[in-house]
Amino acid sequence: MGFIKEFKEFAMKGNVMDMAVGVIIGGAFGKIVSSLVSDVLMPIVSLCTGGVDFTNLFVKLSGEGSYATLAEAQEAGQSVVAYGQFIQNIVDFICVALCVFLMIKAMNKLNRKKEEEPAPAPEPPAPSAEETLLTEIRDLLKNK
Repeated sequence: MGFIKEFKEFAMKGNVMDMAVGVIIGGAFGKIVSSLVSDVLMPIVSLCTGGVDFTNLFVKLSGEGSYATLAEAQEAGQSVVAYGQFIQNIVDFICVALCVFLMIKAMNKLNRKKEEEPAPAPEPPAPSAEETLLTEIRDLLKNK
């Protein structure tokens, strides 16, 4: 029974629960970023590069024939180096990294604004009985 109790204590610790929430939110966030890259940024990159489709760039290593796309060459059983897919993955990574950086930067900026708001000045502590007595004595001496 000690193992189950120990596991329960471990699973209910704040760090584990925070990590679980982080993984779930990260999965959802990953979908948003992937959509942003594939549906918004990549069409712009494609427009800037003249419509080049990196995924179809390849070098045929052996065999006869000419193939227009990577899929055709692979269907024919040709040995190919698909360097275009590698380039596409690098571009995707850079776009995803940029999006994550910008979102984290925006969140940090919002957090800084919250921290910069001045907290109300705390009220000075009430004088102790000894201080009050000394103040009264001082005032009496001044009046005489």
